[in-house]
Amino acid sequence: MVPPEAPRPAFSVIIPAHDSADFLARCLESVAPAGGEAIVVDGGSRDATRTHACSGGARVVSSEAGRGAQLMAGAAAARGEWLLFLHADTTLSEGWWDAARGFMDGQAAGEPRAAYFRYALDDDGPAARRLEALVEWRCRLLGLPYGDQGLLISREFYHALGGYRPLPLMEDVAFIRRIGRRRLTRLDADAVTSAARYRREGYLRRPLRNILCLTLYFLGLPPRILVRLYG
Repeated sequence: MVPPEAPRPAFSVIIPAHDSADFLARCLESVAPAGGEAIVVDGGSRDATRTHACSGGARVVSSEAGRGAQLMAGAAAARGEWLLFLHADTTLSEGWWDAARGFMDGQAAGEPRAAYFRYALDDDGPAARRLEALVEWRCRLLGLPYGDQGLLISREFYHALGGYRPLPLMEDVAFIRRIGRRRLTRLDADAVTSAARYRREGYLRRPLRNILCLTLYFLGLPPRILVRLYG
């Protein structure tokens, strides 16, 4: 006799990771209030990423390197009715689960929607506040949150849209554009991302490079070429 299939968890958190040991424990701790399952998709880490993932209660899935491919692999492995895609160097602020649960409960009827969190950096300096304001403007005007703001979407809606694609860059932009601005909701909680790359590369240089890459992508330059510029 074949045993019955276990019921699906209500919620799956999907975290692409590559040499993310410095951040992963905090990320997993922040999503623990959701229960459900956590999936860390490792793209060939050479540090203690997999060890931290297992210690944090996550299931580890192996994938080729590249965030687009890793997000695809995580979604394919996830069993939850709702999917939360989250970067490994991002933690969610206290109260995020209440905001997420309220959004999910409100999706029982009507047009499907996806949600994202406010962008924040773990830096107290004025340059970080200016960048956060710029991201807020981008989201309001263009309806274009990036992957470091998280993405909450039902399993059904995700697959109806065709899911993420194995792009080496701009995988988040490509998917958000398919969702569409009018089907996006900003949740009243923060996605706090490490500011290490901005402190290392500069609060002016890094955003300008990001804007250049986004502009060239909209003009039709393939992501495989853009990734060389992005670094």
